[in-house]
Amino acid sequence: MQYLPNIVFALTLLLGIGFFTINIRKISRNINLGKDLNRNDKKSERLKNMIMIALGQSKMIKRPFSGFLHIVVYVGFIIINIEVLEIIIDGLFGTHRIFKDFLGTQIYGFLIGTFEVLAALVFIAVIIFWIRRNLSNIKRFLSSEMKGWPKKDGNLILYFEMVLMSLFLLMNAADASFQQAGIGNPMSQFITPLFDGFSADSLHLIERTAWWIHILGILVFLNYLYYSKHLHILLAFPNTYYANLNPKGQFNNLEAVTNEVKIMMDPSADPYATPESSEEEAIPEKFGASEVTDLNWVQLMNAYTCTECGRCTSACPANLTGKKLSPRKIMMDTRDRLEEVGRNIDANKGVFKDDGKQLLNDYITPEELWACTSCNACVEECPVNIDPLSIILDMRRYLVMEQSAAPQELNAMMSNIENNGAPWQYNQQDRLNWAKEE
Repeated sequence: MQYLPNIVFALTLLLGIGFFTINIRKISRNINLGKDLNRNDKKSERLKNMIMIALGQSKMIKRPFSGFLHIVVYVGFIIINIEVLEIIIDGLFGTHRIFKDFLGTQIYGFLIGTFEVLAALVFIAVIIFWIRRNLSNIKRFLSSEMKGWPKKDGNLILYFEMVLMSLFLLMNAADASFQQAGIGNPMSQFITPLFDGFSADSLHLIERTAWWIHILGILVFLNYLYYSKHLHILLAFPNTYYANLNPKGQFNNLEAVTNEVKIMMDPSADPYATPESSEEEAIPEKFGASEVTDLNWVQLMNAYTCTECGRCTSACPANLTGKKLSPRKIMMDTRDRLEEVGRNIDANKGVFKDDGKQLLNDYITPEELWACTSCNACVEECPVNIDPLSIILDMRRYLVMEQSAAPQELNAMMSNIENNGAPWQYNQQDRLNWAKEE
């Protein structure tokens, strides 16, 4: 019976980590449904990108108020959970605050005191976030795609963080041995008077209860990430590392189309000749994308990394003028469809069974796609380097090249370029007549 709590703790830990591993494998499987893309170039630049943006939060501070609060929560939550390592060691080996003996009372007291201050700051920041999300009329939190589960999910995470920070302070305040050691506790000291008159057994029970709920909360939070927009806590690092480093506005060309143009411009080439095998291999099965499996793996990782913060949508000129397009919705729809495809594969023993749906039309409409001005404002604004524009362009490419479904205005412009050498409906001889007018 002496080791029963340690055994229960070990089994709980294994169960929590086991479910987390299963979920990570599902995410990895789903991301790998995307087409191959080589992003192994410029490794030093990519590493710098990851350190500055994912670790350093450099793009968050473009909006100082919310950016500062996010950094407080991010830094505080990560640093405070260093003490999870101590909890794990104590839980497995039956020790109590083992780092106190290892580091010494002064150093340990300084660390715990720092953690307590950070916990209080995180708690305050989370309350401000809750007020902004639920009581302030901030447009990006009121969009149609933020109704229902996305709003509940955002609030659930905030509640999680409030409870975990409170449990950390309660655990310290009720720990009699912790108090007797004379360790500085700048925040939990305000909770300690609530326990005046409590017996040692009662204090121990409160401390142990808070300790157990805290570690269980951490494990639940870890596994909840799979179902939450807060998956970016983990994926922001690979997402910023593998982000597109080319200049914004530089569009990629289809190799098959490029080869055709080269042949057309080569006067010595026979346009009716049978293409060589290497050229045949370059011709894709489908031009553009109509389904998540037509996108590349980086785009699918982008979808899982989306924080649903709405900075992209609030900066989108099409959205600001009342168009249906929301870059955030593009990413959320891509992730939802990818999850649906993953569940289909799980239900059919590893094989996707056609469900009569696809990303285009069933999730994202042509109206949304054609509203995009290709300005890259969404890419510039994203705090974790997500690229909604690349998905929009691939889906528009499918509409044009596979379905000839470009808008009438675009078809007219392309016809004018082909016939007149300019987007306007004037022949080349009349294009400068405007300059002759007085």
